[in-house]
Amino acid sequence: MTDNRPHIPVMLPEVLEALKPVDGEDYVDGTFGFGGYTSAILDAAQCHVTGIDRDPTAIVAGQSVVEKYDGRLNLVQNTFGNVAECVDAQVNGFVLDIGVSSMQLDRPERGFSFRHDGPLDMRMGEGESAADLVARIDEVELANLIYKYGEDRKSRRIAKAIIEARADKEIQTTLQLADIIEAAVPRRWGDKIHPATRTFQALRIAVNDELGELERALEAAIDVLKTGGRLVVVTFHSLEDRIVKNFFKDHTDKITATNKYAKEVVESDAVFQLLSRKAIRASADEIAINPRSRSAKLRAAIRTAGTP
Repeated sequence: MTDNRPHIPVMLPEVLEALKPVDGEDYVDGTFGFGGYTSAILDAAQCHVTGIDRDPTAIVAGQSVVEKYDGRLNLVQNTFGNVAECVDAQVNGFVLDIGVSSMQLDRPERGFSFRHDGPLDMRMGEGESAADLVARIDEVELANLIYKYGEDRKSRRIAKAIIEARADKEIQTTLQLADIIEAAVPRRWGDKIHPATRTFQALRIAVNDELGELERALEAAIDVLKTGGRLVVVTFHSLEDRIVKNFFKDHTDKITATNKYAKEVVESDAVFQLLSRKAIRASADEIAINPRSRSAKLRAAIRTAGTP
């Protein structure tokens, strides 16, 4: 059986185990969404949480959670890459769930999915929509975008089809775009993934600068976290996980470097200590209840006294 609640926090027990909330401490939930992680953190300890979300609908819906916890939750509409702007002092923990929330995926009017027809939007906040991007980008740029962010080897054929189709008619809806892609690269028998899936992922990432936001958030965590503070990140595809994995690799090993004249050696202590060398995956039981957790990977580390 699957759980039909509107949103199920992914790997919640594992996130709490990695974060280890403590009474009186301060935490940041950089991807508030429906407040699943935030509520669990506030239930686990008499602590304070700053919840960040770039989506104004999440901030409005989250006011009931603010009221429930009577002063222990502060909601901020911003991107998690700007976490330093959202807190007044260093914190004891910073958690990120990089996946798209059900609040966005399951609402056709948001344009994130082609399961139902809706405007080709995909914006988590403000800025250029996916329809705007598709209308202005040239064929080479579009092919490169689909290949880079969607990891689709058929990116050139898809881009060519989109450019040809938009010459006849503006591409304004999700099903319109999905049909164009499926006509260009028909689904073969046995294929489980719709041909448009990777293109939709690529456009969403580009529209929201998701990878850039993740990189900025990770770098900001170095300054935002107190010594002993914990950084917990849940990712859902290889592009995100690779960024997190490489960030921790770069900041958990002692770095030795020489200046350009090789006159001196400069050593910098590790900035983080990994909680686990390998990414933690969702349990089989969780995957059975919540299929969206199948691709999730959790990586976490503790901020040390080292300097970057």
